[in-house]
Amino acid sequence: MPNRDPDSVNFPPFETEDLRDNLARFLNSPFEDSTGTTRPVGNYRWGVYAFFDYDGEPIYVGQTNEKLRTRIRRHLTNQRTDAVAMSVLDPFEVFEIEVWPLPEFQEVARADLAARQHLDALERLVTAQAIEGSEFRAILNEKDPPLGTATVAPPPSFRGRIVSDRVFELRSHPDFRIARRALIISRLAQVISERKVQGGLRRVLLTQAKRLQWLAERRYEALGGAASVEPEGDEDA
Repeated sequence: MPNRDPDSVNFPPFETEDLRDNLARFLNSPFEDSTGTTRPVGNYRWGVYAFFDYDGEPIYVGQTNEKLRTRIRRHLTNQRTDAVAMSVLDPFEVFEIEVWPLPEFQEVARADLAARQHLDALERLVTAQAIEGSEFRAILNEKDPPLGTATVAPPPSFRGRIVSDRVFELRSHPDFRIARRALIISRLAQVISERKVQGGLRRVLLTQAKRLQWLAERRYEALGGAASVEPEGDEDA
């Protein structure tokens, strides 16, 4: 890549470019669905998606009927969703994405009641599975999935990473992750302190605090725990 003058050329930072490139690669990945049709996985209009962090922890589940590509990009690149704006979801934490497309509704109108009920049921299922598989029995969604009694079987899914090896080296260091987690908690706590919020945001804050403690404790113990703490020197006597 030729040298670029950052003061005169309008281009984003490396990590932002890297995310966009890898996210586009993921969303353009060919996916053969249950109908035998193959299309880019991001082009399915109806579906559920889940984000996973660098430990494989599920951190966020959502649904869309406008297109998986549009909704996921809005979270991770445009940062125009409430989850990002309120510091519920940190795009820097997302390492992998899994999507569950619903090809049977590809040509169905967004207002179709049966399709919406099916989508809601799938989101409830994926959310329950994510919580069950979480170390903390919690994810970072501010709200619970829509209520309903319909049940569905999970369709075939597609999962992949959106982080290059170079960015992985930068972001996966435990001290970086601890610092980033603390920053997001601080931002979320400030949002809560400045607004009248519902219990969902406070639940997210509690979950993030548990995740921060878990990371910090794991790092502390890995470096020797109590044995790594130096005693006071004679100069303090």
